[in-house]
Amino acid sequence: MKPVTVVSGRAVPLDRSDVDTDQIIPSDWLKRVERTGFGRGLFSEWRDDRAFVLNDPAHAGATVLVAASNFGTGSSREHAVWALMDYGFEAVVASSFGDIFRTNCTKQGLVPVEVAPEIDRAILDAVTADPSLLVTVDVARGTVECGDIHAPFTLDEFTRQRLLHGWDDIGLTLRHEEDIAAFEATRAAWLPLASVTEQTAPTTGPGSPR
Repeated sequence: MKPVTVVSGRAVPLDRSDVDTDQIIPSDWLKRVERTGFGRGLFSEWRDDRAFVLNDPAHAGATVLVAASNFGTGSSREHAVWALMDYGFEAVVASSFGDIFRTNCTKQGLVPVEVAPEIDRAILDAVTADPSLLVTVDVARGTVECGDIHAPFTLDEFTRQRLLHGWDDIGLTLRHEEDIAAFEATRAAWLPLASVTEQTAPTTGPGSPR
């Protein structure tokens, strides 16, 4: 994933609590075999309502979603994060998140900005009143700004470094590539190989295939 240092852009105010992952991306969209294109399915059932905030041209091109409490509750589907990112969101501000959803965000580069309830309310009200306001999320400093609002947000140090360096799960593993290679070099020849491109295991000896 790409490193994330600062996210700054206009915001969509989604003034709803307990938004679950089935509402973020309805189950019909889970039949897709690609990882792309889920942005069209984001909140698709709600978008049938012309008054839904995502249909407001004033918020077109926004890169920050501001929600209320317990955003991303429900099933563990990664598709919810894919849909938000494919639509163009780079950060989600809320006063709390579903635990699994939050973890999925940090593994894919979508910044979960967890703020105090009164800050969340203030930002929601501000971007609702003025869609041109910018919301700026500074991952390195752990702060969020919107107009006159300046506040810290909750982010543990491991997650902060993960976002700043763009480490997904594979990236975290590759940080230890030399140690892994050194370990593999000492493995007994009859054990399974790390790579199919290496020579095949011997046909005799303890544990060899018969």
